Amino acid sequence: MAPEAFFRIEQRGSTVSREILAGMTTFAAMSYIVVVNPMVLSSTGMDRSGLLLATVLSAVVGTLIMALWANLPIALAPGMGSNIVFAQVLVTQMGVSWKTGLSMVFLNAVIFLLISLTRWREKIIQAFPDSIKLGMQCSIGIFIAYLGLRNGGLIVADRQSLIAFAKLSDPAALLAFIGIVVTPALIVLRIPGAFLLSIAGITIAGSFVHHANGSAVTRWPEHFVGLPALTPTLFFAFDFREFFAKFLLLLPITLYFLLSEFFSGTATLFAIARRAGLLTASGGMPNAKAALSSDALSSIVGAAVGTSTVTAFVESVAGVEAGGRTGLSGVVVAALFALSIFLGPVLAVIPPQATAPVLVLVGMLMMEGLGGLDVAKPGSALPALSMMLFTVCTSDLLVGLAVGFFVHTLTVVALRQWAKLTAMVLTLDLIFAIFLVLRNSIV
Repeated sequence: MAPEAFFRIEQRGSTVSREILAGMTTFAAMSYIVVVNPMVLSSTGMDRSGLLLATVLSAVVGTLIMALWANLPIALAPGMGSNIVFAQVLVTQMGVSWKTGLSMVFLNAVIFLLISLTRWREKIIQAFPDSIKLGMQCSIGIFIAYLGLRNGGLIVADRQSLIAFAKLSDPAALLAFIGIVVTPALIVLRIPGAFLLSIAGITIAGSFVHHANGSAVTRWPEHFVGLPALTPTLFFAFDFREFFAKFLLLLPITLYFLLSEFFSGTATLFAIARRAGLLTASGGMPNAKAALSSDALSSIVGAAVGTSTVTAFVESVAGVEAGGRTGLSGVVVAALFALSIFLGPVLAVIPPQATAPVLVLVGMLMMEGLGGLDVAKPGSALPALSMMLFTVCTSDLLVGLAVGFFVHTLTVVALRQWAKLTAMVLTLDLIFAIFLVLRNSIV
């Protein structure tokens, strides 16, 4: 069957060339995970070569599942955040072996899958109030923009105000700044591949720009192609015996992982689909069962090959902004991840200053939903605005989501709109309260 018919490309208002370009854009925005994930998890004693293989395999399989089953332009890979908690909290601080940690990730993923297959996850999304759904998209947008500014070195630590704007006397920060103000012009001119051109242009320019220590922003490798010594030492490396022997000790962090990955993954999937204009007439996820099951199934695969939780990447929005509307763009992402086994040195070349403009622009474009907020009705606007504020200030989407739900519930009570105070909303309030308690004792 031709790609056009299988992915319904024309029906979704796209073209094959646009989907290919979108896949390349998404991959360029998230390819750092191939380098960073092994670096983070290797601190646990896990084999870095095995981690590289696990990262690539989980990204390829996860993205293909989402692309071929759910037909969505959403890429998956081991998530940043969960890998840090896995390495630093679970293994380093709590002294649990990484094999036991993989067992926990595997069991949580099985629970995800069961919830998704029984449509409970879909029902939870449907129970989200409209202001919360809008707030999720805008919160993820502002968070992505914040990450771009921080990674690009334009936001720096400050002793008095915690964060401050970087000094543009720093050539690396100036390079990122120029990219951020120039890239919008490429977008409004509708230049094909604007994001990719931005990344490539800044990467090349970085060869002539130096950090304060004298090193170039872009450091080219001696070899562009190389095959690392790949060893499947992490495959099915579970230790369920220790997990169940230490079950009470591990229960809080297990629940923390379960809640954080469940809701952050759900919010990301919904926000990307919403931004792509792919939601159903009733405001639900397209191919909901397949979409919501794909990341759960991907985490099962990820744990089996030896990495932390696999999740939908917010950087997929870069591909959506480039025109991606079907799973074909995901197939392209998966193919490029597979090639990354050989092109690891090239991926390491791309500096964070090159991806910063893409993340900032994508984040701002995701906030187009702000036009749907009626500030004359604080009861509908305040939950979404609260989510945005707490998400960007805490760098934690789940904290923002929790605050948004609490604000929604209390404004509904204050206005005596009892019909909106459903059992599902109250249950979610309780779950988020439990999450915050667990977070306080773990993070």
